[in-house]
Amino acid sequence: MILSVDRDNTRRAPSGFPPFYEIAPWFRHWLMEGTIMKTDRTMPRHIDDYIAGFPRKIQSTLDRVRTAIRAALPKAEETISYRIPTYKLNGRYVIYFAGWKEHYSLYPAGHRLVAAFKDELAPYEVNGKGTIRFPLSEPVPMKLIANIAKFRAKEAAEREAPKAAVGKKRPRVKGRRSSGARG
Repeated sequence: MILSVDRDNTRRAPSGFPPFYEIAPWFRHWLMEGTIMKTDRTMPRHIDDYIAGFPRKIQSTLDRVRTAIRAALPKAEETISYRIPTYKLNGRYVIYFAGWKEHYSLYPAGHRLVAAFKDELAPYEVNGKGTIRFPLSEPVPMKLIANIAKFRAKEAAEREAPKAAVGKKRPRVKGRRSSGARG
């Protein structure tokens, strides 16, 4: 929904929508502020730009997360995807992280990953949608994050392996039919 601005600099909703002040407060907040902490709405070009958009305390935490992932995946390419830091190996996305007001998150956390790190992830919030949330109030679990990154890289390599094992199909020869001739 796009809001228009009157001459007296007041916002009003387009026709067919309720006046701005009647919109649900949570929706109004989302509409005006967004849910992510960054105030700059431009797409960050690099992970440095993404981290720089946060307060200093959160920046240091995100830098530590970045360091743990880079140590675990030294050959990974750092990029931005879905407006959050992303690491790619062999052109495939391996792991993402994002900073929020009260926590930072790692994505994706599939069922295999959650099962493999069940005991280590017990103190953290893991939802069924593939997100692991770490509170900003606690120290960064560098070793756990590095192990999760390595696990995700291994999963990505396993997904790539079956494609390489299939090999090339036999070329089709014109004029030959696989079943009997037509009558």
